Amino acid sequence: MIILDTGATRALADGHKTLNLLAANMAHTPGDLLRIPALCLMQAESEDASAGDRVLAFSSVVVDDLTTVSSVAVGTMIRDGYGGPDTCHALYCALPRAEFTGMSILLTTREEAYPPGVVTVDIDSPGMLGFH
Repeated sequence: MIILDTGATRALADGHKTLNLLAANMAHTPGDLLRIPALCLMQAESEDASAGDRVLAFSSVVVDDLTTVSSVAVGTMIRDGYGGPDTCHALYCALPRAEFTGMSILLTTREEAYPPGVVTVDIDSPGMLGFH
């Protein structure tokens, strides 16, 4: 599962070349989706009008809803000092879940915002998608 946090969502909305290529390629592969936590989408939209519309225009993008269970978990993470609402929702989405098998990858502009053990990839890293 590939997750975009607020920074990555904003970058996708702003036309980040590598993220746009990833979103376009994933649109051609059934079952491959980019997941944006709802609170990351909310934060991106609050910082940049129509950012939400621009990322939701990609057919490969889906929103990970804030459900009853996830709202309690995210609230606990915020209280325990793991970050703000959007960061904690992205962190929650990256944790192992029964409905997703395999490793989650969190695309971000702030790798340092997440604790050790979470697989994060800086969207501007030279190896992103194999480009050097």
